[in-house]
Amino acid sequence: MAPIDSDDMTTAGEGEDSRAGRRRATRYVVPVAVMGVAAATIGLVPALADSGDPDLPEVTAEQLIEKIAESDVEQLSGTVKISTDLGLPDLGGLESGLMSGMSGGPRTGGDEDGSAADPSAKLTGLVSGTHTLRVAADGPDRQKLSLLEDAAEYSLIHDGKDVWGYDSKSNEVYHSTVSGAAGQPEKEVPATPKDFADQALEAVDDTTSVTVDGTAQVAGRDAYRLVIKPKQSGSTVGAVTVAVDARTGMPLKFTLTPASGGAAVVDVGFTRVSFAKPDASTFDFTPPEGAKVTEGDEAAKAPGQGHRAEDGLAGEMDGLEVIGEGWNTIATFDTGGQGLPTAAAGGGLGGFLGSFGDQVKGDFGSGTVFKTRLVNALITDDGTVYAGAVTKDALVKAADAAQ
Repeated sequence: MAPIDSDDMTTAGEGEDSRAGRRRATRYVVPVAVMGVAAATIGLVPALADSGDPDLPEVTAEQLIEKIAESDVEQLSGTVKISTDLGLPDLGGLESGLMSGMSGGPRTGGDEDGSAADPSAKLTGLVSGTHTLRVAADGPDRQKLSLLEDAAEYSLIHDGKDVWGYDSKSNEVYHSTVSGAAGQPEKEVPATPKDFADQALEAVDDTTSVTVDGTAQVAGRDAYRLVIKPKQSGSTVGAVTVAVDARTGMPLKFTLTPASGGAAVVDVGFTRVSFAKPDASTFDFTPPEGAKVTEGDEAAKAPGQGHRAEDGLAGEMDGLEVIGEGWNTIATFDTGGQGLPTAAAGGGLGGFLGSFGDQVKGDFGSGTVFKTRLVNALITDDGTVYAGAVTKDALVKAADAAQ
C-alpha cells in the first residue's frame, strides 16, 4: 500500500478535539511494569523485523491519534525487544557503575549496601545496548516484566499492593508496597512501544508535523505508521515513527531516528504479542528458599542510603528553568559555580572528562559540550548547565542569550 498522505497537524486555533485526543492518549497507558529509576532524558533496536504492506482503509493523522487515545487494551502478554544507541563513549564499564551509584542501587561491601534486586538500579541497563523483555498485564493492578540476561533473569512483578523484584543470578528479592486507590506504582522508565509513544505524543504541538506514512506488519499484526517530526531546526530528533495496531489502536513499535542520520537512537517493538487475558499464575510470586529478601522501607533507612548522588543532583536542580519551545526546549540550572574541574584541580579527572567533550566559547564565556546522538549538554566554566535534545550550536546560542 502506498504511503497515505495527510496534512501536517496543527493545533493553534484548530480543533480542541485534537488537543483532547492527545491528552487522552497520554492517560490511556497500558501498565506493564513498575520502574524505579529516573531516566527522563531517555524517554525515547536496529529496526525490528517488520514486513508486509497490508492494504488498510485510509486514515488521517488526527484519526490515528484518536484511535490511540481510545485504545482500551488492559490485558496483554508478549515479548519486546529494545535497543538504545545514544553513541555514548566507551568508559570500560565505568558509566554503569556511575549510574548504579546515582540511582542508589546495589554496591558491594555488605548487606547495608542495598539489594541486587532493587529495580532502581537493575533497570538502568535498559538505557544502552539491546535487551529482550517478556511483558504481561492484566489491568492496572497486575503487571510483570522479565529482563532476560545471559543464563539469568530479572523479574519485576506488581500484584495488588505488592511489588516484587527478583534477581535469579544473585538469588536476591526486593519487596515494597504501594498505596492509592488504583494501587499502581509510579513507573519512570518506559518499557513498551506505548510507553514511548505516549511521551512522544505529549510533544505534539504547532511546532510538530504529524502524518500517516503507509502501513506495516509488526509481530504478525497489521499496523499504520504514524510519523512525528519537528518543524523547527536545531533539534537532534529527526523523526519518530509509531506502528499503531489497526484493530486495537495499541502502539506496537516505536522508532526514533536522529537528525544526523544513521541507525535509530531507540527502536522498541513487540516481536510477539497477544491480547488474551494472561493466566493468573503469571503474577504469582513467592521468594525462593534461601533467597535474601530486602524490604524497600528498610533499604531506604540502611546506612549509606540516606544521602545519594541523586539527592545532591536534585538539590542543584531545584532552580531548574526551561527555555525555548517545542522540540528546541532546553533545561538549564546553576550548580552554584561548580563547573567541570580542570585537569589541575581535578587530579586528572577534569582532563579525563573534558576529553569526551567539545570546548566552546561565546558571549557567555567558555565551557564544555558533552554530546550523544540525542541529548547534548553544555557545562559552562562558571557552573551553569544547559541540556536538551538540541544541537551544540543551539546550546551555545541559549547560553549567549542568557547573558
